[in-house]
Amino acid sequence: MSRLQAENLYKVFGRRPDDAVRRLEAGASRDELRADGTTAAVIDASFTVEPGQIFVVMGLSGSGKSTLLRMLNGLLDPTAGHVLFDGQDLTALSPAALREVRSKKISMVFQHFALFPHRSVMENAAYGLEVQGVPREERDKRAVEALELAGLAGWEKSWPDELSGGMQQRVGLARALATDADLLLMDESFSALDPLIRRDMQDQLLELQKRLKKTIVFITHDLNEAMRLGDQIAVMRDGRIVQTGGAEDILVTPANDYVAAFTQDVDRSRVLTAGAIMADPETALGASASGGKGARTAQDVLAAAPAVVKESTPIAELFAPCASSTEPVAVAGDKGELVGVVARERLLSVLGEPMKPNEDAPEDVAAGQPRGEDGTESEGKVTARA
Repeated sequence: MSRLQAENLYKVFGRRPDDAVRRLEAGASRDELRADGTTAAVIDASFTVEPGQIFVVMGLSGSGKSTLLRMLNGLLDPTAGHVLFDGQDLTALSPAALREVRSKKISMVFQHFALFPHRSVMENAAYGLEVQGVPREERDKRAVEALELAGLAGWEKSWPDELSGGMQQRVGLARALATDADLLLMDESFSALDPLIRRDMQDQLLELQKRLKKTIVFITHDLNEAMRLGDQIAVMRDGRIVQTGGAEDILVTPANDYVAAFTQDVDRSRVLTAGAIMADPETALGASASGGKGARTAQDVLAAAPAVVKESTPIAELFAPCASSTEPVAVAGDKGELVGVVARERLLSVLGEPMKPNEDAPEDVAAGQPRGEDGTESEGKVTARA
């Protein structure tokens, strides 16, 4: 069973929201609704998040991503649609039942830390447990454990204003971890941090995820961050999800010109993997690359390769071995069997290939000028570092 499901979610602000949903379903545009004083913040959003997955929702400011996040834990009621958490329809719960779910099963990490200045680091980390009514001794114990996981051991008695921005964000993360919630919602949690600290926090989250395997929905406007963190990525524009897929899917086969414009500045060598660009191993069998005669077996290819890598190896790690030999790099499966090869020519060509929109995807406006939450054009070109 999926941990989280969003089914045809709409959120409309303004007069007659139910009527606005019907108009949108019939094909009305956002601009038509805006002319009547109505804002469609989220339009027909559907996706699933599997247990232990980091699901990233990415879009420019005004795309509807934060509104979508707040519907996932009931902070905003959908105008239409459903949110299912472990098979339970959150949109059908009473306010009291929803508060119970939020306090024990869903935690949120905010963009601007949201720490209490009059509480110590440990008291901040333990706040969610205090709301649950957990006894003092147990909540202090769990808060200390969460702070240690977040890299803040020894800072329990400090005050928030004694910490750097990155450390304060770690306290917010520890507070979410202390409750042992099944689902973490992170709303641009690292965007207020300096670039180096931001990368450290990304590293920290990935390291924690290896150990804890939480289910996480992460909101960001930075595609590089989305590509680095997300097992699955949903790209939003004008309230709609325009593409959902893995980092490689979005980079190699963008759904439209808008997504392609986002991906143009991404470092492909850090996102694409050997498995994504490898050729069939049959291409390396036969005569040797050095001109020798006689058919080669898969074992011959593996033995002659300058390196043997996994399918998940970033192509950035293939440059050195490809430069050192005319033989292709071998790609091996879990049992060490040959599953593909990457030749030097293939590696270089992939880095220079233009990204083409998926021809089967719905038409979108030409790339270049994103629109804001109200449908008006925003300033500036769409880039991966918007």
